Amino acid sequence: MITGASSPLLRVDSLQVRFGSGKDAVTAVDNASFNIAPGEVFGLVGESGSGKSATCRSLIRLYGGSIASLPKGSITFNGRDLVRLSDKELTEIRGAEIAMIFQDPMSALNPTMRIGDQIGESLRRHQNLSSRAARERALHLLRSVGVTAPERRLDNYPHHFSGGMRQRVLIALALACRPKLLIADEPTTALDVTVQQQILRLILDLRQQTNLAVLLVTHDLGVVAQTCDRVAVMYAGRIVETGTTRQIFRRPAHPYTRALLNALPSSAGRKDTLAPIEGEPPSLAAPPSGCRFHPRCPLAVDACKQAEHVLRAVEPGHESACIRVGELGC
Repeated sequence: MITGASSPLLRVDSLQVRFGSGKDAVTAVDNASFNIAPGEVFGLVGESGSGKSATCRSLIRLYGGSIASLPKGSITFNGRDLVRLSDKELTEIRGAEIAMIFQDPMSALNPTMRIGDQIGESLRRHQNLSSRAARERALHLLRSVGVTAPERRLDNYPHHFSGGMRQRVLIALALACRPKLLIADEPTTALDVTVQQQILRLILDLRQQTNLAVLLVTHDLGVVAQTCDRVAVMYAGRIVETGTTRQIFRRPAHPYTRALLNALPSSAGRKDTLAPIEGEPPSLAAPPSGCRFHPRCPLAVDACKQAEHVLRAVEPGHESACIRVGELGC
């Protein structure tokens, strides 16, 4: 596990997340460890179904009605183990100290409530503001995230906003109580490129202004390159590589990370075709033995199919779970 420049605000150790019950339970996250320092943007990347969103939702136990459990590991935030907190205690942290931006702002916002009321509700709950003070704070928040004509838009409903503006509203809602950690789960996936850049710049500006820590979940390595200080790469529920963004992009030390980078459209300018990753991600209900990437890995040997592999140091601050990392000159 690599460590940020200062004492971690969030430390996740050996986290395991299971969905379902009994023999039908599926381990969506297996032995994940990472940490995030105040003011740091930490990226969690991988294909769809790799366990990124499950990891994030587990931090604040928001599972959308699914049956889930955390049978192993700890989640230490600001000195408190979130796994051991009651639902009531965790409710006081959600929104106030840890906030989350969801991938689809239309489903995350209440379609029956005006925007000003939704932001004000969080402020009244966590900061005990009066209705008038909450409305003034909501107005300031909308203005700070670049919502046009905020005085008028306070009384609009979510469907009155474009996709990009709804995402800005969701960011304003997430930042209402000045959280220490922002979890951004694919915050730009549904947006066009221009709006995507605006949202990413907004998040970075807010980080700069408030020392906000950000956990950015994405499958887009281009977004990672623009925004993240450090990165963890996930595959089939496990973290297979961690390092600074520069290390990951310049010296990828796991075949899966290399394959993701080779599949980038920007790489196609030097080749006739893209280099897709052959095969499909495994089912988490019956994952392969050993390294879970070995069925798709062109560099796999018999040893890759045997014992599970753990992260090991490649260089200071850079770890890989590939047993061949030394042989491959990574």
